[in-house]
Amino acid sequence: MKDLTVARARDYMTTRVVTVAPDMDVLDAMRTLLGERISGAPVVDGQGNLVGVLTQRDCMTVAVQALYHQQPAGRVAEYMSREVKTLPASAPLPDVIDAFRGSPFRRFPVTEDGRLVGILSRRDILSAILALW
Repeated sequence: MKDLTVARARDYMTTRVVTVAPDMDVLDAMRTLLGERISGAPVVDGQGNLVGVLTQRDCMTVAVQALYHQQPAGRVAEYMSREVKTLPASAPLPDVIDAFRGSPFRRFPVTEDGRLVGILSRRDILSAILALW
């Protein structure tokens, strides 16, 4: 087995990340999530800074409220989660594994200096562990 401590989050993260903008219409964001077949997306501002996460659960809440009250849905910023657990790109693999084991989240945004640089999923980490084993 190779040394897990030399592997970093940046070595296994996905860099092609589907994102949405805070000023985007929530219905357009829902179409993006459905079209890309993803359960959520990081919300980034014009400079690439991570400002939140929008999930299918958030969208479901919005859709039900909009349908029930017959009102426009609104913007992503109104419904996104602002408290986002992230991982630094430089995080050692054992710390990444601990983050997943101690959390219900299936993926974590990966950041450097507040900017989104990738995303790590449980699948990415399991693949990394198998490759290093």
